[in-house]
Amino acid sequence: MEWANIEEFAKIRPADESRNDLKIAHYLAAASDGDMDACYDLGVVYSTGGYGVECDLIEAHKWFNIAASRGNEEAGWCRADLSDEMTAREIAEAQRRARQWLVCADKRVA
Repeated sequence: MEWANIEEFAKIRPADESRNDLKIAHYLAAASDGDMDACYDLGVVYSTGGYGVECDLIEAHKWFNIAASRGNEEAGWCRADLSDEMTAREIAEAQRRARQWLVCADKRVA
């Protein structure tokens, strides 16, 4: 391979914010900062398979549960709708993950 212009090769470019993985990372960072809308958005992403993630009802339920626990009424409705499509074991796992995430979030804040 020939390096015609090393300055061009080494130039640092800003991240492409349209990339799906960066959008998910943005939502996760905002959720970690306590943004309940980001938690709701993650629930939507996982329940629909948006931004390149596979549909995962357990993760969706977890994020809707976290958003609902922070006062997002619509997240509570979405969580209830998802529950109709899930087994008791899946719901229990989603609740366990939500509790675990909330405990870790509380430790970060303290």
